[in-house]
Amino acid sequence: MTDAGQTWRQFGTGPLSRVAAYVHILLVVELLLLLTTLPALVPLLLLDRDVSNLPLVAAGLLPVGPAVSAALYALRHQPADLTELRPAALFWRGYRANLPAVLRIWAPALLWLTVIAVNLAHLDAVAVPSWWAVPLLGVGALVALCAAQALVVTALFTFRTRDVLRLAPHLLVRSPSATVGNLLLLAAATGITAVFSEAVLALLGSVLVLAFLRVNEPVIDTVREEFTR
Repeated sequence: MTDAGQTWRQFGTGPLSRVAAYVHILLVVELLLLLTTLPALVPLLLLDRDVSNLPLVAAGLLPVGPAVSAALYALRHQPADLTELRPAALFWRGYRANLPAVLRIWAPALLWLTVIAVNLAHLDAVAVPSWWAVPLLGVGALVALCAAQALVVTALFTFRTRDVLRLAPHLLVRSPSATVGNLLLLAAATGITAVFSEAVLALLGSVLVLAFLRVNEPVIDTVREEFTR
């Protein structure tokens, strides 16, 4: 009986078992990401890449924020004991708990990015100098980075929306490594979409969210140590 108990306690402690567990977690999270986003994203694959479709693209991306938030929650809260893995339960718990707060941040961010993209596409029509594209791109990058920081904070902590919006730009400066990492991930996602397609990006969703979580570890530590009790 003692030998059996020791064998059970040792199960799942080896490197191969841990790799298998991480693969299992990522596959489950990936399936749930696809389940919660594909109904809106599939029509986007059928749209022409035309400026007139940008509002439809923004509408299709609306479910992505809550889904990424839930994935962050599930990946962050996995137990150390590999026999107690519950990625699906944690995903749905994070999805339900964070949905309203995430949409209050994600929807305005998409709106701002859509307005900026439309303006960039119509610079000639409004007869402004071409160099205006540079500040517009800068504002777009700033909005995207603040939205990313706000998404992490909302997924893993409980703050009022206005406090999250105050924290996000502060964290951009306070955690420069995370800011640079988020910028690189944004560039990678844009490159994957441009070179391949949105479908490839969706299939890499859980891996990208895991990278997003790892990049933002300094942000998470800062918020926990300085802004929570």
